[in-house]
Amino acid sequence: MTKLYPSAHAALDGLLENGMLIASGGFGLCGIPERLLDAIRDHGAKDLTFASNNAGIDNEGIGKLLRTRQVRKMISSYVGENKEFERQFLSGELEVEFCPQGTLAERMRAGGAGIPGFYTKTGVGTQVAEGKEVKSFRGEDYILEEGIFADLSIIKAWKADETGNLMFRKTARNFNQPAATCGKICIAEVEEIVPIGALDPDCIHLPGVFVNRMIVGAPYDKKIEFRTVRDRLSA
Repeated sequence: MTKLYPSAHAALDGLLENGMLIASGGFGLCGIPERLLDAIRDHGAKDLTFASNNAGIDNEGIGKLLRTRQVRKMISSYVGENKEFERQFLSGELEVEFCPQGTLAERMRAGGAGIPGFYTKTGVGTQVAEGKEVKSFRGEDYILEEGIFADLSIIKAWKADETGNLMFRKTARNFNQPAATCGKICIAEVEEIVPIGALDPDCIHLPGVFVNRMIVGAPYDKKIEFRTVRDRLSA
C-alpha cells in the first residue's frame, strides 16, 4: 500500500475531527508543514489543541488557524511574533499551556516511546511547577511532566523514500522528529520523494515505520519572520 497521497486534503481525509490534539513540527517558520496546515484550515475542524513550539506568525503557520478561530489551546514554549495569538490569549479566547522548550521536545519524544511521564528539574520553583508532582532524587527536587500522546502528527521533511524513511534539512529537523513519533497517525509533508535505496541508511533521521501518509508539498516560497535591511547609502 502506497503512503503517498496526491494532496494535503487527500492525506487528511477521514482523520480530522473537532477537539483533536495535533502535534505539529517546526520552529518559527522553519520546517513547518505549510500545506497540511492550510488543508486543516480549509477543512474547518474546530476546538483544536496544538502541541507546537510556537504558532508561527500572523497569517503564517498555525497563525492562519488562529485567524479562523479553529484553535482552542496551544501547548507551546514560545508565543512571540504573533499579534493575534497575543490578542486571543489576553482576551481569554485562547488557552495556553506554557512549556519549557526542552521539556516540550521531551514530552513529545516520551509519548512516542510510550512513556506516560518523566521527572525533570526544569521549572522547579517556578509557575511551571504549579499543580505538578514534585519528587526528590539525590537530594534535589524534580517535577513530573506528562508525555504527549497526540491524535495526529503533521511534520515537514526534506527527502523521503517511497516507504516513508525521512531526512530533515539542517535546523528544520527541530521539533519535527519528536512530533512525528507521538501521534497515532503521522503525515509527512516532504519536498522530494526518492526511490527505495537512494537514501544512505546512516543518514535517515526518522524511520518510515513512524510515517503513515506523505505528500509532496514543493515548491515553497522562502518566508522570513523579520526582514532587516541596511540603507546602502550608509553602508
